[in-house]
Amino acid sequence: MSQTPTRDELVQSASKLVPLLRSRALWIDEHRRLPDDVVDAIELSGILKMQAPKQYGGYESDAHTLIDVHAELARGNSSAAFCVSVYALLNWMAGLWPDEVLDEVFATENVRVCGTLATTGTATKVDGGYRISGTWRFNSGILHAQWKVTAAVPDGPEAADGPITTLIPVSDLEIVDDWYTHGLPGSGSVTVTAHDVFVPSSRIVKTADFFTDQCKSVVNSAKPHYHLTPMLVTSTVATAGQLIGAAKYALESFLDRLPGRGISYTHYPSQAEAPITHIRVGEAGLLIEEAEARAHRFADLVEEKLVKGEQWTVTERASSRVQLGRVAQLCKQAVDLIATISGGSSIFHDVPITRIQRDVNAVAIHALTNPDTSLELYGRLLCGLEPNTDYL
Repeated sequence: MSQTPTRDELVQSASKLVPLLRSRALWIDEHRRLPDDVVDAIELSGILKMQAPKQYGGYESDAHTLIDVHAELARGNSSAAFCVSVYALLNWMAGLWPDEVLDEVFATENVRVCGTLATTGTATKVDGGYRISGTWRFNSGILHAQWKVTAAVPDGPEAADGPITTLIPVSDLEIVDDWYTHGLPGSGSVTVTAHDVFVPSSRIVKTADFFTDQCKSVVNSAKPHYHLTPMLVTSTVATAGQLIGAAKYALESFLDRLPGRGISYTHYPSQAEAPITHIRVGEAGLLIEEAEARAHRFADLVEEKLVKGEQWTVTERASSRVQLGRVAQLCKQAVDLIATISGGSSIFHDVPITRIQRDVNAVAIHALTNPDTSLELYGRLLCGLEPNTDYL
C-alpha cells in the first residue's frame, strides 16, 4: 500500500490544479458541468482518495486537510471545489455501510459518490431488498459520479421505522438535464429519477442510524474517524474550505486588477490610493482571516475529540452547524465588499468576481449552510432551548 500523502502534499496537489481550473471557468459556466480534462486532472491529483477508507487505498484525511485542500481548489473554481467536497463527504458516508457494500463501491479507483438525504422517493419491500421510485433534486457532482446516496420512505408496514437510505449506481438512474442556475453552474446538480429500481437489503440503512449507530462496517467501526465523528460534523469540515478559498480568490483577483486602475468620474488616478479601497480591502481581508481561523479552530476540536475518543454532545453537534453558517456569513461579506469596489468592468464574464459572488451565495443559501438558520440555532442554545432540528 502506498504511503498516505501529507496535508501539505495534498494542498500542493490542489494548488497545481488552480491554473487549469481558472482557464476552464467560462467553459464550466457555459456547459454547466466539469470538463473531462478537469475531472481527469482531479483524479490524477489523488484528491478524490481523501475520504476513501484506507483498506481500499484511501487516505482518511483529517479535518484540517479537507478544509485546506478544498480552499485551494476554490481558488481555481468554486464549482469544481463544490463537487470535490461533495465526493469527500459522500465517500466518507459510503464508508458507513456494511463491508460487503464497501467492497463493491470502492472497487473503482477514485470512486465518486454523491447524493442527498431528501426523502422524495418511495420504497416498496420485496424479497431481498426494496424497489425504489422517486425524483431527487440538487444532485451535485452526479454527472461524474458512479454511486448516489438516495433516501426514500417505505410505503408499507416498514414506514413505521422511518425513511431508509440507499446506495444506487448512477447508471440505474435517469438524469434530467435541468440545472440552469446563476450560482455553481458547473456543479451539474441535476435532478435524477428512479423507476422501480431494485436495491438489495445490504445497501439499505435506516436514515436515523446515520445520526445514532452510524457505522455498519466491521472494519471501519474500529476507526474513530467513522464511528465517532457525526455525519454533519464531517459535512461542516467538507464544506467550509471552499467558502474560504473562494473569498481568497475574490481578494486575490481584485488585487491583480488593481495596478493602473483609476476611479472613474473622480480625481483619483489610482484606485490603489483611495481610502475607500483601503477600508474595503482591509475589512475583506480580516473577514477572510476570521473565517479561516474559525474553520481551523473547529478542525482542532474534531481532531481533539478523535484523539480522546469522545462522543459529540447534542450541543456540540449543533455548534457544528453554527460554525459552518458563520464561515459562510463571513466569506460572503468579504466577497460582497470586494464586489462593491470592483468597478463596472467587473460585470464582464472573464472577470472572476461576479462568478465568485454568485457561487458563494449559492453555497451560503444551502439549507445546511444558511447563516440565518445557524444564527437562530445558536440563539436557541444561548436561550437554553433544545435545537429545533434533527439534522445534527
